[in-house]
Amino acid sequence: MTETVLDKIKAYKLDEIAADKAAKPIEAVEAEAREADPVRGFAKAVMTASRQGYGLIAEIKKASPSKGLIREDFDPEMLAIAYETGGATCLSVLTDTPSFQGAKPFLPTARAACSLPVLRKDFMYDSYQVAEARAMGADCILIILASVSDTQAAELEAAATEWNMDVLLEVHDEDELNRACALKSPLLGINNRNLKTFDTTLDTTRTLSRLVPADRTIVCESGLSTAQDLSDMARYGARSFLIGESLMRKDDVTAATRAILASPLMPGAM
Repeated sequence: MTETVLDKIKAYKLDEIAADKAAKPIEAVEAEAREADPVRGFAKAVMTASRQGYGLIAEIKKASPSKGLIREDFDPEMLAIAYETGGATCLSVLTDTPSFQGAKPFLPTARAACSLPVLRKDFMYDSYQVAEARAMGADCILIILASVSDTQAAELEAAATEWNMDVLLEVHDEDELNRACALKSPLLGINNRNLKTFDTTLDTTRTLSRLVPADRTIVCESGLSTAQDLSDMARYGARSFLIGESLMRKDDVTAATRAILASPLMPGAM
């Protein structure tokens, strides 16, 4: 079997977690987490915004495995301010270094610069990372169903709940969607990018959205670059979006954020 990008990421991430545990015991991380600023309601913000118009999780993302460097002029503080000024609902901050040129300090820096709730965007495998996310100030974590077992997913979700954090469950196909629906978190991210091939198609959301239970909030991820893309996905029940690359490539991030949110398809206008 050919090793996928996700397989490679998992291998180095497990080594990274082991090194982090050796460098800082979980007790020390948990002590920092208890001293962190209060949680900002991530899921509540997304769901409220999606009922009123669109919910936008705007991503602070320097690079990606498939596209390489996305933005040379990279300043997490300024980007957080730009996104908030442009109307974003929440932030997503990449903290993975080898594949995305992210860094853990980016998250507290971005969060301190704005009032938005923040997702730690990383590959989560261990409850140690969840406590670490809260210690950074994260309000939400990501669980990628393609990368964890059902037991791992449940453990990560439970750990997030213990820290009063929200969870974004990310799926790519029907099997992962069914697995996610066995968990409790209301935010269900449909990633239009195949993590094995890195091909992207909005047909993934068009197909899977029909299978999402009414008590879940769809977050459409990847492949979104225009206001028309958002209105198209809204017709399939996706009123919340996670967008990074298309906004990060723009010179004026605030204007780009305003533009993509400018004409929300209002609820009921399907």
